[in-house]
Amino acid sequence: MRTRLLAVTPSSRSRHLEEAVRVLLGGGLVAFPTETVYGLGADATNPRAVGGIFAAKGRPGDNPLIVHVASLEEAQALGAFDDRARALAARFWPGPLTLVVEADPRIPEEVRAGLPTVAIRMPRHPLAQDLIRLAGVPVAAPSANRSGRPSPTDAASVREDLDGRIPLILDGGPAEVGVESTVVDVTGEKVVLLRPGGISSEDLERVCGPLGYPQGEDLLRRSPGTRHRHYAPGVPLWLWDGGDVPEEIRILEREGVPWGYVGVLPPPANPAWELRGGTFEEYAALLFRALRRLEQQGARGILAEWPRGKAGIARALRDRLSRASGGREPLVNEPERC
Repeated sequence: MRTRLLAVTPSSRSRHLEEAVRVLLGGGLVAFPTETVYGLGADATNPRAVGGIFAAKGRPGDNPLIVHVASLEEAQALGAFDDRARALAARFWPGPLTLVVEADPRIPEEVRAGLPTVAIRMPRHPLAQDLIRLAGVPVAAPSANRSGRPSPTDAASVREDLDGRIPLILDGGPAEVGVESTVVDVTGEKVVLLRPGGISSEDLERVCGPLGYPQGEDLLRRSPGTRHRHYAPGVPLWLWDGGDVPEEIRILEREGVPWGYVGVLPPPANPAWELRGGTFEEYAALLFRALRRLEQQGARGILAEWPRGKAGIARALRDRLSRASGGREPLVNEPERC
């Protein structure tokens, strides 16, 4: 399969969107930008097309997909929205919030991974909105990368993972947020935070009151990005919580092995490459692109700052970093105790 990358400009926008719609309605896959990361879209009403997502990504079949819609009315046709779900949608849609609700039985089992629930969001990116609206169907879309790799925040990263595996990529520039949507379950007595993301828990609680947190696998499996290893570069990723130079980095430097750094604080030693944001929001926006770039530049290991605190985007950063590192604990060199 030949993958075409279409750079969307004001003059080419209508033409490229029409082509993308033809691919979607013909049962094909289209990678497209959202404000969080790039998504790999298929017609959510077409089980065979949805199956193509799992094949292209190498994605486990028990990992549900998020369905993207262009309006609240469209969302309410796909699942049961109570007052809490409507209030959250009114406050945060369009935007990086996914709501897990009881699914309409007409939603294909492939989208739901056999669950009675469906995950729905309305993206904020204007290109995503136009694509869904013009297609006239809900669009099932996980991140547009090979399963387990860092999520793509630009079209080049999509091509790196999926070239030859999908027919079309819409290039709408870099993603703004850089980490995936926040996912909450609104089917129980309390709204439950399944995955932290672009909407903070503090902002959610101003609308729906105190959040619950999942206990065990049953709730977690309702959201993508919670149970399988995700976001991992092809080289070791260590997490640094401040303090002295971690021993792993000392070893690399003694052996003259190049390593890279990503974070906000200055690095604790002398990396061959460093990519830094001025705030945690900027850190989140560059994280996945930085992991890919450092790997491509030849880093044999990557040290990433572990954000202190859990407020705002820091919670989502900690979640992604933990999963990308395979669950490693942050590296902190403690002084020896006598």
